[in-house]
Amino acid sequence: MDEANTICPVILCGGAGTRLWPLSRKSYPKQFAQLLGRESLFQGTVRRMAEAGFAAPLTITGEDFRFIVTEQLAAVEQVARATLIEPEPRNTAPAILAAALWLRESNPDALMLVAPSDHVIPDTPAFRASVTAAIPAAQAGTLVTFGVTPTRPETGYGYLALTPEADLQAVVPQPLAGFVEKPDAARAAQMLTEGRFLWNAGIFLFSVKALIAAFNRHAPDLMEPVAGAVAQSQADLGFTRLAAESWAQARDISIDYAIMENADNLAAVPLTAHWSDLGGWEAVWQESGPDGQGNVVSGHALAQDCRGTLLRSEAEGLELVGIGLDNIVAVAMKDAVLVARKDRAQEVKDAVATLKAQGVAQATAFPRDHRPWGWFESLAVGDRFQVKRIVVHPGGALSLQSHMHRSEHWIVVAGTARVTIDGQESLLGENESVYIPLGCVHRLENPGKLPMVLIEVQTGAYLGEDDIIRYEDIYARR
Repeated sequence: MDEANTICPVILCGGAGTRLWPLSRKSYPKQFAQLLGRESLFQGTVRRMAEAGFAAPLTITGEDFRFIVTEQLAAVEQVARATLIEPEPRNTAPAILAAALWLRESNPDALMLVAPSDHVIPDTPAFRASVTAAIPAAQAGTLVTFGVTPTRPETGYGYLALTPEADLQAVVPQPLAGFVEKPDAARAAQMLTEGRFLWNAGIFLFSVKALIAAFNRHAPDLMEPVAGAVAQSQADLGFTRLAAESWAQARDISIDYAIMENADNLAAVPLTAHWSDLGGWEAVWQESGPDGQGNVVSGHALAQDCRGTLLRSEAEGLELVGIGLDNIVAVAMKDAVLVARKDRAQEVKDAVATLKAQGVAQATAFPRDHRPWGWFESLAVGDRFQVKRIVVHPGGALSLQSHMHRSEHWIVVAGTARVTIDGQESLLGENESVYIPLGCVHRLENPGKLPMVLIEVQTGAYLGEDDIIRYEDIYARR
């Protein structure tokens, strides 16, 4: 691809999936989890577009995920062109429009490849071939979407209906007759037989100019609030915060409903690459490559006389054993366990809704709490005490803070900690400790080049995370 054909990836990573609970939760959704292999789905998406012909990605995410995005990009040696922060979720149409308006400032003729961050496409060369085939149509002003040739009568996906003369074997843009909502089983089987329908992959290639024109024509009410949010955006530690007041005026609507189902300058490119949206545990089982007995077993699990079963333990020191199981999904974490028939695993979202209504923290909160400086997790909680493991990235620093209701003991188990207590600094190495009395103004930093690991013992009448008075914070948290 020459410079004129360089594509700007726009990666949508603000979703909060529940169908892969307990590994995916609102506070740490599936795009950031290591569901397949050592990289997250988000990192796999970035890598797919990190070659010649693609610019650095523009990522769009929420307030809670901005530092996770940065950390995971750095782990695969990538840097975002920009990261737009949505003040609140507004679905894909406002998010994609915001990206287009942001890109227009530098190049109104740019091509933008919009992709979810939580899909699996293992064959990168085939994916790139499909994208390359779509470039001429996108440059000519066509709104191009990508579809997947169905392999089964799937009721969980929307479909793209091609015109009768379309050729599903040709990897070039095909005329698109319309969109079909998720069908029932009978209709899905009929569409599979007819052979002119594709699964809607939710991936698009547009020119910035053509997409903005489509919004002006088909969803003009979104232009003013989204344009205002972009125009009034503010830079914040390398992120771009969209203006909350304007953003709140944009309606919550998908790009399919707002634009694609109304436009007449559409085309669809059949993806020849294997694709999955990894929409549930059955899909994870399938994509993980079941063995000869149909089992998928993690390193901390054992399947004995099992068939068609997924056994996965995500907790250190917790061994999961299945005996005589057929078509079962069992996923164990330190704070939650899922056991379900594989063909009913989609119902986990209903169970999560019930847990949430009951006020159960595990419905939305992940046991490992990610922060801009690293992460922490609770190891033990009791009456007037809590024990945490804290990991601080190299160069990371907690805020300068104090507590009204607790004191703390810090024990360094790996790396070096710089500790400030009431203005006095000291360095602690492995197996050294310090006491933080109640009310003291203190800070913890990692001045080294390796992660610093610390055990924190809290004691006091109240141990909630909101017992923090911040005086300074390099991450500008409120």
